[in-house]
Parts: sequence; C-alpha cells; structure tokens
Amino acid sequence: MSASKASAAPTAANWDEFIEGLWRQNPTFVMVLGMCPTLAVSVSAVNALSMGLATTFVLVCSCGLVSMLRRMVPKQVRIATYIVIIATFVTVVDYLIQAISLALYEALGAFIQLIVVNCIILGRAEAHASRRPPAPAMLNAFGMGLGFTLGLFALGSVREILGAGSLFGVSLFGPDFQPWVVMVLPPGGFFVLGGWLLLFAWLRRRGAHAVAGGEHVHGA
Repeated sequence: MSASKASAAPTAANWDEFIEGLWRQNPTFVMVLGMCPTLAVSVSAVNALSMGLATTFVLVCSCGLVSMLRRMVPKQVRIATYIVIIATFVTVVDYLIQAISLALYEALGAFIQLIVVNCIILGRAEAHASRRPPAPAMLNAFGMGLGFTLGLFALGSVREILGAGSLFGVSLFGPDFQPWVVMVLPPGGFFVLGGWLLLFAWLRRRGAHAVAGGEHVHGA
C-alpha cells in the first residue's frame, strides 16, 4: 500500500505543476501577464497560436536550462544569466520562424524579439526554475506556456471570427457577412480581453461558491 501511495504522489505533484499555469494561475486570464503581445498579435488565430507556441518553446527550454544550472550560477549575476539564456532561445525561435514563413515573421514583427522581456518567462525562471529540479521546472513551464497559448488563441480566434468572418483564413459566414472592423483594431483587443476576464472571474467565483457550499454541507 505504501509503495502505491509513493508512486501516486509524484504523479499528483506533476499534475499540479502542469495544471497551475494551464488553469489555476493562467498567465493571461488570472495573472494578467504578457499583455503587450497578447493584445498586439492576437488579430488572427494563426498569429496568436504562433506567438503562443514560440513563447512556450522559449519558456520550457530556458526554465530547463536555468534549473540545470541553478547551483552553478552566482546569485549576484543570476538575472543577467537568465536573460542571456532566454535571449539565446529567442534567437533560435526568431530564425526558425523566419525560415518557416516570412509572412508570419513579418506579421509578428518585433514581438518575437520582445519575448526576451516577457515577464512570464523571467518570472518562472526566477521564482520556480531556479529552485526546482529540471523535470518539474519544465513541466510547470510547459503548463504556463500552454496557458499563455490558450489565452492568445482565445483572443485571436474571437477577433478573427468577428473581425474577418473567418478562422485560420477559412470563411465561416459567406460573402454577406459584415465584419466588425473594430475587432481587428487595437480597441477590439481590449474588448475581447475584458470579456474573457469577466468569464474567468465568474468561473472562479462559481468554483469558490461550490467549494464553500460543499464545506458547509460537510460541516453540518
């Protein structure tokens, strides 16, 4: 029995590491981090998904390397070291996107390079990866990256559907659809983000009420 409990414990801990960023501490809808690329590149689902996956790659790789070097980096230069590590992987992503699609590279523009200063990545490196072994650090980073990608895609898909009547470039409503032009303009990003934040706040409050109600029933 003790062996089965011991084997189940790491699984539960790993799941908690992953789900933290994907849902409980979602970078976009809970912590409201990385708003600059979130609002700037989420005019279409393709742009949003590409930026999210690029950020996830940098996040996972940089957190894994920071974790492996955590005992070797002096405290006095840890932030500078983290930035150099992050910048290295951002350069890799920059060249990869440029090689895969010049159109996508031009659409994302300078926001690819600005992944270096994304507070999600540096925050994970400092607060989590520098204190954890590589496996849980990378798993947590992967959950955070997917959570950020989910947030970008949620904004990008809504803005593209309403602003262009399409999703991934495929027309959804036919030629008679009148696009909501405001959705592909900067104000549209704020409108859609506000709607998603309201939805997530309502879901969290509903979950808190459900937990409180369950505790009340058990207490009675």
